[in-house]
Amino acid sequence: MKRRRFLATSAGAAGALAAHAPGQTGPAAPRRTVCVGMGQILVRTGAAAENLARARDCVARARREGCEVVVLPECLDLGWTYPDAPRLAHPIPGPTSESLGEAARAGGLWVVAGLTEEDGGRTFNTAVLLDDQGRLRLKHRKINELDIAWHIYSRGTGLEVTDTPFGRVGIPICADNSTASTELGLALGRMGARLLLSPCAWAVTPDHDNAKDPYGRDLWDVAYRLFAEKQKVATVAVSNVGRMEAGPWEGHYCIGSSLAVGPDGTVLARLPYGVGAEAFQAIDVPLAG
Repeated sequence: MKRRRFLATSAGAAGALAAHAPGQTGPAAPRRTVCVGMGQILVRTGAAAENLARARDCVARARREGCEVVVLPECLDLGWTYPDAPRLAHPIPGPTSESLGEAARAGGLWVVAGLTEEDGGRTFNTAVLLDDQGRLRLKHRKINELDIAWHIYSRGTGLEVTDTPFGRVGIPICADNSTASTELGLALGRMGARLLLSPCAWAVTPDHDNAKDPYGRDLWDVAYRLFAEKQKVATVAVSNVGRMEAGPWEGHYCIGSSLAVGPDGTVLARLPYGVGAEAFQAIDVPLAG
């Protein structure tokens, strides 16, 4: 399957995004819809084996519910901003990604997951796309990492997309798609992506009142509608739930509220909000041609 790569640090990037390499075809024609599983699972800080087992169970459930691809949260192995991540992270490919690959192969579906990656003494906040044979087809390192996490994660320097049976996709992570960095999602659209599958870890302070200030409406909703308006891109973003037990945001709550927006800007699904709001939903996502 073809992949296209864009180096965020290269000169003349805007022109490179719009152009195809010699001999390269345009975006693969996607099917009209794809069934996507949204796996809003609990991630316990530092509990890698437990979290991985929960993720594998979610993959199995997605297969039972007829999904072709399932999206899991950001840093689902250790939790986002876990201080001991540099010591406990694994390479990719490595044991954690391969365990999820086994689950993908057993279920016969594609998997998008956020993992903590070690590479050359550095730690990355990474997303992977595994195909239905368990093979690593795409890897993305988070670019727009919050400054509170810079002492833990090195930032990524590139964007890639890849072709799948359900069209060309990108796998940006959480704040890569925020209103402060919409250029990244729009760039993926220019590279031909028609579906963004985004692992996230959406967190609030314990006193956040969701009834008065519904989470994400002025942030993720705005950005994802922009991707739809400008590039006809659909976005499925999945956050974990659970209390953050360590790190710079210790005591904050990851609250789910996972979100799917279609290529016309319509909200297709919004999962429950809450520190204990584990949820799963299979949705049919329409895809633009």
